Amino acid sequence: MATVPAWLRRAVPDAQSLAGNEFEDVALAAGATIGALDAVVRRQEPWAGAWRQRLALSAAATTAKQMGRVEDEAALRDAVLLTRPGDNVGPPGRILMAWRRLAGMPVEKLLTEASIGSVLEDLGLARNDESPSDLTDDLRQLAASDGTVGTITGAIAIAERHGFGRVLGAWLADALLAQRLGWTHAVPLLGGEIALGKSARPRRSAVSFVATGIETDPERAKILLAAQARAALRAIDLFTELERRAEKLLGVAPKLRAKAADAVVERLLADDAIVASEKIAGMSDRGLRRLFDRLVELGAVRELSGRPTFRIYGL
Repeated sequence: MATVPAWLRRAVPDAQSLAGNEFEDVALAAGATIGALDAVVRRQEPWAGAWRQRLALSAAATTAKQMGRVEDEAALRDAVLLTRPGDNVGPPGRILMAWRRLAGMPVEKLLTEASIGSVLEDLGLARNDESPSDLTDDLRQLAASDGTVGTITGAIAIAERHGFGRVLGAWLADALLAQRLGWTHAVPLLGGEIALGKSARPRRSAVSFVATGIETDPERAKILLAAQARAALRAIDLFTELERRAEKLLGVAPKLRAKAADAVVERLLADDAIVASEKIAGMSDRGLRRLFDRLVELGAVRELSGRPTFRIYGL
């Protein structure tokens, strides 16, 4: 069971109490929470995929709100899961796909030109006058620099300097943190935080991170570190919640007699949710619905949509 000491929870400031904390104290709390999160990630539990994708859903909902959209988590999930493979999921669905990419793609592929180009498209940020290579060049220099603080603040600043804003910066910061810590997959953290600090829209420039010493404002850095600490605590708490549900599912799995039940359990542990009409080899639509009904009856999964039709199931 992942637990966080009470002293660490008290040490992480919320947006209201941040002003009364020194930068050094916030940096210490952020480092401790990331250390606790690192221990959780390295456990490599079978439900880690569902955990990361649930965090991606939360980040997508926050992103949609920042963009002035009305879709909540349920609507974003519907936009992706209730659309046939290959069909257009629309702007809400593409927002979720951007964060699902962060959570599901191996870390070494996240910061490539192709990946960043796809994320820009998904977030509606792609422009004819900007190539992903401009971003990746700056990110390579940032990744070679020392310090987690510089990684977080630098990623946000690079995104803003290229005119893309804090949403992309949060995505990049999460990817860079995972790269720095040697994780196989990134954990969506900053994307779920609304308050990433006020900043004037900076003048775009091609000057490198190293040459300009991007983002040295201690107050801005303090805001970002506090946001990351809160996000790490939230991620650990979700991990603990899903751990209980996953153990329940794994406990009943040997009792399931349906064909391909093991494949269904594996999918439930690997993703945020699956639809009752999911095509799983060896399982008919009727058989899958009956299996989900049985799992809900056993308390091993939840029906997440609240609808009588087009139902969605997950931990």
